[in-house]
Amino acid sequence: MSRIPTKQEILDWITAHPSQTSKREIAKAFGIKGAARIDLKRVLKELEAEGHLEKKRRSYQDPDRLPPVSVLEILPPTPDGDLFAKPLEWHGEGVPPVVLFLPRAADPALGQGDRILARLTHVSEDGHAYEARLMRRIGTTQRRILGIFRKGAEGGRIVPIDKKNDKEWRVAPGATGGAKDGELVEAEQAGPKSRLGLPSARILVRLGDASAPKAVSLIAIHEYGIPDAFPDEVMAEADGRKPAPLGGREDLRDLPLVTIDPADARDHDDAVYAEPDTAPDNPGGHVVWVAIADVAHYVPPGSALDREARKRGNSSYFPDRVVPMLPDRLSADLCSLHEGVPRPCIALRMRLSADGDKIDHQFLRGMMRSAASLTYGEAQAAMDGELSERTEPLLESVIRPLFEAYYAAREARARRQPLDLDLPERQIVLSEDGRVSSVAFRQRFDAHRLIEEFMVLANVCAAETLGAKRRPLLYRVHEEPAPEKLDALRETAQAAGLTLAKGQVLQTRHLNRLLEQAVDHDDAEVINMATLRSMTQAYYGPDNLGHFGLALREYAHFTSPIRRYADLVVHRALIAAHGWGDGIGGKPDGQTEAEVARLEETAKHISDTERRSMQAERDTTDRYLAAFLSERVGSEMTGRITGVTRFGLFVRLDETGADGLVPVRSLGREFFHFDAQAQTLMGSDTGLTLGLGQHALVRLAEAEPVTGGIALELLEVDGAALARGPSGAARRGRGTRPSKPKNKSRAKARGKSGAAGKRKVLRTRRK
Repeated sequence: MSRIPTKQEILDWITAHPSQTSKREIAKAFGIKGAARIDLKRVLKELEAEGHLEKKRRSYQDPDRLPPVSVLEILPPTPDGDLFAKPLEWHGEGVPPVVLFLPRAADPALGQGDRILARLTHVSEDGHAYEARLMRRIGTTQRRILGIFRKGAEGGRIVPIDKKNDKEWRVAPGATGGAKDGELVEAEQAGPKSRLGLPSARILVRLGDASAPKAVSLIAIHEYGIPDAFPDEVMAEADGRKPAPLGGREDLRDLPLVTIDPADARDHDDAVYAEPDTAPDNPGGHVVWVAIADVAHYVPPGSALDREARKRGNSSYFPDRVVPMLPDRLSADLCSLHEGVPRPCIALRMRLSADGDKIDHQFLRGMMRSAASLTYGEAQAAMDGELSERTEPLLESVIRPLFEAYYAAREARARRQPLDLDLPERQIVLSEDGRVSSVAFRQRFDAHRLIEEFMVLANVCAAETLGAKRRPLLYRVHEEPAPEKLDALRETAQAAGLTLAKGQVLQTRHLNRLLEQAVDHDDAEVINMATLRSMTQAYYGPDNLGHFGLALREYAHFTSPIRRYADLVVHRALIAAHGWGDGIGGKPDGQTEAEVARLEETAKHISDTERRSMQAERDTTDRYLAAFLSERVGSEMTGRITGVTRFGLFVRLDETGADGLVPVRSLGREFFHFDAQAQTLMGSDTGLTLGLGQHALVRLAEAEPVTGGIALELLEVDGAALARGPSGAARRGRGTRPSKPKNKSRAKARGKSGAAGKRKVLRTRRK
């Protein structure tokens, strides 16, 4: 008979093997088979009853141990130079365990008060119980300054680049960081504020010239006035927040909800779980859970955190940094659904039929604990049969049921016919020094679509519930395209030999029919881009005007309250509608009358901040691409014409997706007529017609990192070399009309042939 291990031996095994803690794995480790498993089960139950272990579904965990990924605060260095840290979340009894931070050579310098997300290893050492390795720094309370360093006799000064801030900062000799005169630098406030003299700053990063890679996003942040430093009052409130108690919440900690995000995600605000519906009235159906971080608990209406979040409106995302809507203490810590850590949430339980139609739904306020933080790649690989140590235990219980529920929801989506654009997402990869190492297009998996579809369903449920309960809210509104934009799209489609129906009430299925015609067509990308450009811009509003693109009558944003203020507004409306009152100190944290009174003002403001962030993000991407291409000036590249204007052509390069301008003055000596409706430029002498979708061979003439501008020279169109006219003084200037031909009959004939030529070129070049 197998020997049953002692309780201490079991505890030692769980400590040494935190990822192998199921009863089956423990039995395997000690060679326990057959009837002896019953005795092992009895010992495990005794350890659980004594408080030494906590059962977490089918595994056991020590409640007095920290999770493998934790948020820590760095303590002052010891006389020996060691850095210790305290865990900011400790759910066990007694004194929190001591954590020793082990820096790597590439880690940034950390000091007292810095907050980090760290991976922990449990050790049996004198003086500390855990060793930590940095994953990323997530918080600082010091004010940041971006400016030009001016060297002086003793240290120097920083002149901020923000035009609204004319206050200079003094830099002590030992705080210059080796910066040179005229360099762009990032600094932080050094020491307390003083009423007399210039405030002091300490230089953190030398950014060099304004075109330096690390300066790119900072320039956009300051150019668009995106707030990137939290006021002291806001930081103080964030620092004072504590993990939410269970209180009157529904306990969902045993529900194996998982987060599925990009590999570089900085926060996790949504988690999902699905299982077969066992109700007899729904054969073959599914139960889908969507849990969203309960930000409203930590950000009550009217607080300093609330005022700052509303001011920012949303988080802004750049290739090298995020400017969050909320301080890192909340966005990357208390509100982020980290694996293995209890987190407050607003959860939604939906029932879907076998063919994906939503039968009913229910909202509740709960406490969850993520079973795993998966990436899209991990989830997809597991479903495709490529299992890892992390995903194998989750495949049958979590991952497969999620995909099966998604496949059903996908059928309902196909019947609804939302706009089905196929536009690849560009990904800029930066090296450690902040330079662009590669530009690629992100892979799209079913795992991406799964999360997107469940989030759409959750947003619909929020709008439906609040509408039924007559609570004011902010809808996500997307109106149908303007007639003139549809005419332009129709012209583009006809030029490609495709059709878009006319003379009927436009629905997304009509546009999808056009997009289906373009599949595997030479002009597929152009048609997708033209369809996108025909759309109106979505916005937030208190009136329900529907969402054209998603083909939905009611739609609101509910699933991303960490990064969008609109979602926080909807969360508060749900809290008020359900009568939940689980805020800080037990006070209600739902929607207030003051919020309702200024709902329209809030809608306009956050719609504006969203556009501001989009423009700043777009400009930053353009600058990075220009910097990436600046070393390849003179190279020949292929692309497609994606835009036509009076002053030139826009060509999207195949390799990087960067957009460059071919100035009309570089096309030759003839005058080019611009047809705004047909989106073409036609040469007055040759009849050469340049339009959307044509293949182009270009030479990179200029790439300016500071502005993000890319200038191109057109060499070939659809495989035919472009005729080059005389250059220099012999070339007619931009906008100069050709002299009137003496032979009027020839001119008239040429005009007719030119018009016919335009139609012919546009319709035959893409066969």
